[in-house]
Amino acid sequence: MRVRYQADNDLRKAIVLGLMRREQQVDFRSSQAAHLDGKSDAEVLALTATEGRILVSHDFQTMPKQFLQFTRRQISPGVLLIRQDLPVAEALESLFMIWHISEMDEWKNRLCLIPSLATIAIGSVT
Repeated sequence: MRVRYQADNDLRKAIVLGLMRREQQVDFRSSQAAHLDGKSDAEVLALTATEGRILVSHDFQTMPKQFLQFTRRQISPGVLLIRQDLPVAEALESLFMIWHISEMDEWKNRLCLIPSLATIAIGSVT
């Protein structure tokens, strides 16, 4: 199955819009479309798990810890963390490549830092 993205509330809109303009087939739901305002990290992770979407976020402060706690209870489709200061073009290129060359199952319970694409696998991947 193709990768599907969910923008976190803190993700720059230019990243979502830019990727969708570059490749219209990318399924990248905005935080507004998912009604994420006021939701906790745990609620956002639960929503992405239910919807089968990889969360894309700038939240390096709380999301890694929340992700670890979440994956102790259930499987996550994955989280991609993008540095706030990363140029939009670099973020777009990384997200496009992930979408283009990988499948959803490859990201289960993985926290990935972009642009390094260093991943941390949490628990067993089934």
